[in-house]
Amino acid sequence: MSTVLQWTSPAPENQTDNPFIESFNGSLRDECLNIHWFLSLEDAQDKLDNWRREYNHERTHSSLNDMTPAEFIRNLRKDEDL
Repeated sequence: MSTVLQWTSPAPENQTDNPFIESFNGSLRDECLNIHWFLSLEDAQDKLDNWRREYNHERTHSSLNDMTPAEFIRNLRKDEDL
């Protein structure tokens, strides 16, 4: 069984169709992709994993009341248990 994925990118005039994804993409580009040279596929994976870990577990986000995404999810799950 094979899966076919089709990449679609919004036209430049539609860059605000999904502001959350556009913000994430901008952060990824500015904080990781534009500042690192990737020497191999493994090197790229390591650098992207490190950036993702920092983004989700160490860096606070003003849109999440200055919590990390991991903290925000933990709080949501706690609230669901009540």
